[in-house]
Amino acid sequence: MRVDRSRLPALGPDPSFTFPEIERRTLANSLRVWTVEHRAVPLVSFLLLMPVGASFDPAVQAGLASLTGDMLDEGCGDLSTLDVHDALGRMGGHLETEVGADATVLTLTSLSRSASRGAALLADMAIRPRLEQRDFDRVRELRLNRLVQLRDMPPALAERAFVRLLYPNHPYGHMAIGTEESLRGLSLPDVAAFHRGAYTPAAATVVAAGDAPHEELADIVERAFGGWQPPADPLPRGDAAVQARPVPRSDRLALLHRPGAAQSELRIGHVAVPRSSPDYHTLLVLNMIIGGQFVSRINMNLRERRGYTYGARTAFDFRRGPGPFMMQASVQSDVTVDAVLEAISELQAIRGERPVTRAELETGRAALTRGYPRNFETAEQISRSAAQIALYDLPDDYFTSFVGKVLALTEADVTRIAAEHIDPGRLITVIVGDREKVGPSVERLQLGPALELSE
Repeated sequence: MRVDRSRLPALGPDPSFTFPEIERRTLANSLRVWTVEHRAVPLVSFLLLMPVGASFDPAVQAGLASLTGDMLDEGCGDLSTLDVHDALGRMGGHLETEVGADATVLTLTSLSRSASRGAALLADMAIRPRLEQRDFDRVRELRLNRLVQLRDMPPALAERAFVRLLYPNHPYGHMAIGTEESLRGLSLPDVAAFHRGAYTPAAATVVAAGDAPHEELADIVERAFGGWQPPADPLPRGDAAVQARPVPRSDRLALLHRPGAAQSELRIGHVAVPRSSPDYHTLLVLNMIIGGQFVSRINMNLRERRGYTYGARTAFDFRRGPGPFMMQASVQSDVTVDAVLEAISELQAIRGERPVTRAELETGRAALTRGYPRNFETAEQISRSAAQIALYDLPDDYFTSFVGKVLALTEADVTRIAAEHIDPGRLITVIVGDREKVGPSVERLQLGPALELSE
């Protein structure tokens, strides 16, 4: 058979995928236990979802939720910090801890023959962390050192400034790591009190996915977590504050001076919608077209046509409350204002002046759907996916129906949603760069006086 290598091969049919069945059990202590069978390899992944993220931080204690999450594997039960990691190695396991805006997630994956030990270790970390002073001092010092490093990283400076401007007086208005000032003010008793009040079985979900039957997985989790007792005085959830839309600032342009900077770090965006938005799938396709992939409009403009940057991209950060929409790029200092104008022009044009084309729609949909089944190849990926269903109250068929919903969208759908959800009049622009190179031309942006920021 001869192959004509002068032509690209035709694409195959759109992929189909069915998310495996989730079985549910609620323990006597109100802990939700979800199990998913995945028999491909002899591994089991246990995931603890606590709806306690950075948005849970008290107003003057930014970084407390993240610091607490970091302390959970610093010794637990009868094990020291080194003992915990030695135990993980003996069961062929690994642990990941993530603290985001909405939740803390601990994921422990081990060989299936060590599943009971893995679940017991995860339970000890969640329920019985040792929280010793020497470990606290070391972990806090590492985080303070990291914040010192971030002072010299323009992307981090831009991100922090952008979040503060977008979410004044809102639970989303700070970075998860906190600030040097807030971290220095935190003590071990603060962490212990936060853990005691926020880590409660009634709010938690444990997802077990892997090489064992549903019943066996659920029994393993129940043995490990069944003794978890609720606190006498749990902390309030604070969902109403998270889901409230922030009151916007009047400042639309901010500049953080970095003397001698060869590049300017840009953040442009505004508050968008929560994960529960009925327009979620359409917004994903819109993002792919405007800035979510290499061939997106903004990247092709700023990088390919004008040579201002190595890359520009956009993203909707979907959360339980209204998350941000953001464009980010690093551009040459002398074209900073031109780059901002071009980016805003692209955001304006996709609302209808230059509507989405059929070719763009097909490329955007393909980027989301062609490799979709790869997101569910491992037990850990499946447990994380099930956790999304739990955290965001998604229907059980969410992942199964995803491809069909994306492929059903039209050019008109995406253009209409762009007009509804991208508002150039609300965009906030943050520039981290050399004021002497950037400042003289910022008036061309017509965004009002630039707010001068400090680190």
